[in-house]
Amino acid sequence: MSKLTAQALTKSYGKKEVLHNIDLTLESGKIYGLIGRNGAGKTTLLSILTAQNPATAGTITLDGQPVWENPEVLSQLCFSRELTPSNGSGLAAMKIKEYLKIASTFYPYWDKEIADSLVQKFHLDIKQKLGKISKGMLSMVTIVTAMASKAPFTFLDEPVAGLDVVAREQFYQLLLDEYTETGRTFIISTHIIEEASDIFEEVIIVDKGKILLKENTQELLDRAYHISGHEDLVKAARQQAQLYHEEHIGRSMGATVLLQPGQELEVSPELRVQKPNLQKLFVALCGEE
Repeated sequence: MSKLTAQALTKSYGKKEVLHNIDLTLESGKIYGLIGRNGAGKTTLLSILTAQNPATAGTITLDGQPVWENPEVLSQLCFSRELTPSNGSGLAAMKIKEYLKIASTFYPYWDKEIADSLVQKFHLDIKQKLGKISKGMLSMVTIVTAMASKAPFTFLDEPVAGLDVVAREQFYQLLLDEYTETGRTFIISTHIIEEASDIFEEVIIVDKGKILLKENTQELLDRAYHISGHEDLVKAARQQAQLYHEEHIGRSMGATVLLQPGQELEVSPELRVQKPNLQKLFVALCGEE
């Protein structure tokens, strides 16, 4: 089993530190979900893990070998990031076919057959310039790049941005099919949490430049509860677990809590107990300013 490991990873831009002493290990053969609010540091983290951005401090290794300026290790990694071609930029003037041709030279495991089939599947006109196509089509180009790269560790940043619901479902199925067939490791950064949560074996939550948690998705949800009812009863029940969010409505209140592994929640029958989905749990964990 291969492992991509970050130790004491820090990134600063001038006097602003955007990643704070991060320790993170990604194991091969899993689909990870990376979620966090805007500005939490997700894209910066992915770019450093794949050596597209230097760390200010700390190390990133793949099976003990440094990632930075190491062609052998870099051949195992692909970071297909959200494309934002601006008017007058070289990227905006580049045709889709030119972009994919350049991408093919960067990834030694590039599969042209997959690239061609996905271009057809997504109805992409490869003669169009990146600066002239929609946000959804730009996302399709990043998906083609990621899948055709065949990189054992493949990172996708907001891959479904701008895609309609049908295209998003196509992507999720494509991802699962590729994962089942090859066992590649995928790390998906997305703001569309709930519809993607079922494919995440593990979820990584980034908050204000730190890893808030990294856990098996189902195990995390199994120990999450939202309890609501009379304020006094909720306050008594919430003492059993770690409180992450509460709201008050008159004499009633609600609270989102996380139990410890193996712990059971004991509450009054007068209280309402619900299981939050991943999106609601994320809001409870990271919604406060």
